Amino acid sequence: MSALTFTVKQATQQRVDVSPLVCHLLKDMTLADITAIELQNGKRKIRVDELFEVSGSDSQNIVFRKSFAKLDFIGKELEAGSMVVHGDAGAYFGIGMKSGKLTMEGDVGLYAACEMKNGLLTINGNAGDFLGAALPGNKQGMKGGTVLVKGNVGQRAGDHMRRGTMLIEGDAGDYCGARMIAGTIAVMGNTGQFLGYAMQRGTLLLWKAPQLSATFNDCGSHTLAFLPILFKSFSKFDSKFAEQSVAFNRVQRYGGDMAEKGRAEVLVKL
Repeated sequence: MSALTFTVKQATQQRVDVSPLVCHLLKDMTLADITAIELQNGKRKIRVDELFEVSGSDSQNIVFRKSFAKLDFIGKELEAGSMVVHGDAGAYFGIGMKSGKLTMEGDVGLYAACEMKNGLLTINGNAGDFLGAALPGNKQGMKGGTVLVKGNVGQRAGDHMRRGTMLIEGDAGDYCGARMIAGTIAVMGNTGQFLGYAMQRGTLLLWKAPQLSATFNDCGSHTLAFLPILFKSFSKFDSKFAEQSVAFNRVQRYGGDMAEKGRAEVLVKL
């Protein structure tokens, strides 16, 4: 069976909620049923076959082609299977994802991987603000799984993050790891001001020296035995993080944020 493929006919002026087009919701549906699904498009509804050319039949392997930045909620609460998106995507990419694989070939907007629970979410381009964060008013962001970003990420990546791993090959904006409860964020590029603001626990792993606030204490240099094991776990990814040349175990350790519980750590490569 070939992958179930949705190819955009023409981009719309209004945003489109494509959350019904995920593997677990389409599992037992015929192609006729799928093309008749109505999607929210601004104030009106739009049928799937009005917006997409639909081909293929394997609903556990979904492909979006010619995707554009007003397609929101792609991969919402994905429970199994694989989804690949060619183009760009709007907000809430992979929100609440529970399992499976979700891959973005371009850029994504706000709140990607927001409150994600498990699975592997890969973004080959850039991600917007609040990657892996909590929705406004909620207190727990990403709770598990792995997020891999090959480009840059916006402000507040990992805000309120509770568990899981976030790997960023590029730069991270201000407030990376802010109000983080636990989990691991690794950033190869530059980080902005207010790194780890109000962190409670968790680890920020950095390749470049950060600008830290006075509420982080310098705990000296350390050789940490767990780091080679951690890097070995990254070897399965198609990423710079899988390369042995980027691994290290000697770090400068900073503890904080002392304005909060102070049990978090920032580890910087030496």
